[in-house]
Amino acid sequence: MKTITINHQEVPALGIGTWEMGDDDNALDAEIASIRAGLDAGLKVIDTAEMYGNGRSEKLVGQAIKPYQRSNIFLISKVLPQNASAKRMRQSLTASLQRLQTDYLDLYLYHWRGSVPLQETVATLQDLQKEGKIRAWGVSNFDIGDMQELWQLPAGKNVAANEDLYNLETRGIEYSLMPWQNQHQIPLIAYSPLGRGPKMGSTMMKNPAVLQVAQQHHASAYQILLAWVINQPHVLAIPKSSSAQHLLDNAQALNIELTSADLQILEKAYPKPTQKEPLAIY
Repeated sequence: MKTITINHQEVPALGIGTWEMGDDDNALDAEIASIRAGLDAGLKVIDTAEMYGNGRSEKLVGQAIKPYQRSNIFLISKVLPQNASAKRMRQSLTASLQRLQTDYLDLYLYHWRGSVPLQETVATLQDLQKEGKIRAWGVSNFDIGDMQELWQLPAGKNVAANEDLYNLETRGIEYSLMPWQNQHQIPLIAYSPLGRGPKMGSTMMKNPAVLQVAQQHHASAYQILLAWVINQPHVLAIPKSSSAQHLLDNAQALNIELTSADLQILEKAYPKPTQKEPLAIY
C-alpha cells in the first residue's frame, strides 16, 4: 500500500474528499456510509472545509466519524480567506471543531490567498498549533510565487502541506510548483484527482490510453487515474465519493503498481506542461 508522511505521520496516499457532500438531506445516509466504508477499509485522511456547504460537510464528517477512535483519523479542514485574520480565525476554527465534534485538527489549511497579510495568517496558525487546537497547518491553492513568499516568513518553513488541483489531464503544477515542493519536502494534497467531471469537459474516463492501461491491470479507469496521481512522489489524493462501493473501488488504487510502460502510455496521451497553469479553486 502506498503511503505518504504528513507532519511526521504516515498515512495511506489516498484519502476521502468531501467537497459537495452534506448538501442533500436525502443523500446524507449514503454519504456517511461512504466515509465509514473508507475508514473501515484502512483509509485515514478526511479532507473538508468550512466553505463546503457552509459547514454542512464538516457536520456530516462529524457524524460519520463519531463511532471511531479519533486518533486513527487524520482530519483536515480549511479556513476561508475572510476568516484568516488574527481576530476571526480562532472563532472560525472553534465553529469547525464543533461541527466536526472534535477538539483538534490534524491539519488546518488556509483555503486560498485573500486580503489578510500572509504573515498575520501564519502567526495565527502558529498560535493555534501551540495551543494544541491544530497539530499542523498548511495552505491550499498556493502557486509557486505564493509558496516562495511563504517560505521567507519567520514561521513559513513550518508549512506541512499545500493542497492543489492535480490530475493526469491537469498537470500545470508540474511546471514549477511540484519540483519546488519536492525540493523543500512539502507534500502535495491533490484535489479532483479524477478530473473535474464530464460536465466540465473531462474526457479522461474514456480516453483510449487510460482504458488500455486499465485493461492490462484488470482495473477501472478511475483506479488507474488515482494510481497515476499517487505514483508521483509526496502526493496524497483525496477523491470524493458519495457511494460506499465506489469509494472501496477507489481504495484499490493503493495497490496498483504502474510500470514504466504504463506511464509512457498515459503521459503520451496527457503530456507534461510547457507552462504553468492558472489555479482553479475548490
